[in-house]
Amino acid sequence: MSEQKRQFFGTDGIRAKANAFPLLPDFVVQLGQSAADAFLARRTDTRNWPIVIIGKDTRQSCDMLESAIAAGLTSRGIDVRLAGVVPTPAVAMLTKETGALFGVVISASHNPFDDNGIKFFCADGYKLDDALESEIERGILHPPPPPEGGPVGRISPLEGAAERYIDFVCRSVGEDRHILGGLRIALDAANGAGHHTSEAILRALGATVLPMHHHPSGININLDCGCTHPAVIESLVKQTGAHVGVSHDGDADRVLLCDETGSALDGDEFMAIAALSMIESGTLADNTLVATVMSNAGLVEAIEAAGGRVIRAGVGDRYVVEQMRAGNYNFGGEQSGHFIFRDFNSTGDGIIAAVQLLAILKKSGKPLGELRRVMSKFPQAQRNIRVSRKPAREELAATARLAEVEKTLGSAGRVLLRYSGTEPLLRLLIEGRDADYIHREADLIAEQIRAEIGA
Repeated sequence: MSEQKRQFFGTDGIRAKANAFPLLPDFVVQLGQSAADAFLARRTDTRNWPIVIIGKDTRQSCDMLESAIAAGLTSRGIDVRLAGVVPTPAVAMLTKETGALFGVVISASHNPFDDNGIKFFCADGYKLDDALESEIERGILHPPPPPEGGPVGRISPLEGAAERYIDFVCRSVGEDRHILGGLRIALDAANGAGHHTSEAILRALGATVLPMHHHPSGININLDCGCTHPAVIESLVKQTGAHVGVSHDGDADRVLLCDETGSALDGDEFMAIAALSMIESGTLADNTLVATVMSNAGLVEAIEAAGGRVIRAGVGDRYVVEQMRAGNYNFGGEQSGHFIFRDFNSTGDGIIAAVQLLAILKKSGKPLGELRRVMSKFPQAQRNIRVSRKPAREELAATARLAEVEKTLGSAGRVLLRYSGTEPLLRLLIEGRDADYIHREADLIAEQIRAEIGA
């Protein structure tokens, strides 16, 4: 079953308005039951009672959804361990370390507080593939007869979950636990799941931390802050004179870095710095970086000039990870700020990515503003178009103009048009050497699409 045909799962789990279909308690109980059925059917080791780890971000709707999915899981004889408010990558790590059957994250990442979502990690800490998500959907749409009797699980807290994650991240930089000593770091925690852990990690590694947006209220997550608002961390760096800025999204699986001048890096610059450093040190597996179709051609040029190569995956960190696992590569990421250092964690991890790059910065003795010059970006024009429906690309009236642009650009550029898997958006990217041309065409195509299917 393809991603487009799935009814509930999108690019990263199920995401919608909280307390509206499908994120209603009755549905979420069913989701828990169906997920339990799918994973229990695959279980090979039956010696121990099955457990599931649940973590969440700071949205006020998380408690409701946590209770509902826990009820569904325990009704299938699974014990639930509540990790509380922790970053999404912490759940991946805890699921693997505790030997859990699977892990559950309740979060809508960078979305507004009134949205929420549910996503899963397998026992090995990796996200579900399309086939398993489709099986869970079928179990919801065509549920088996309810069991009569049978075992019932229990719910209890997972003690020290955040502290275990903090220690896990600190160990990722090796023996030098003060590797970030002397750095002044401005931190925008987005009032989200990393509001405590990221500050604690950076301090533990020797940095002076200047935190902001680290007092979650349940409704202020991502509110005019976080990595989708780069101007916030840019301003904080300028105000404080910090050496670098670090900004998360609501579940802290993404990160945005800002240099000492108050200018934010995009994900391609981040990947260029890290990958080139890893090529130089001999730690980039097969000298290969896995990026997505959205990454800039300038990134490819920089990596190839150093003797490496770039493989492109579909958009979404799970697809980057799939490519990494298929080729046994150890570093990849997205322009949007998901970075996977697979030597340390199995999913996008904002604070592990940050400390790895900050360690590179410290060892180089150079400011981030100088390190980012390792690549020269091709001009890109990106437009996010809010839509009322999602017809196939060939059905759009703008198809003819898109084809003309592709022909004009030839091998010196490209055009991408794709729907968001988590929002009602159509994303347009045009890349080429002539900035005026690509921006003009992007505006014209976006206007044409809005007239046809705009929300």
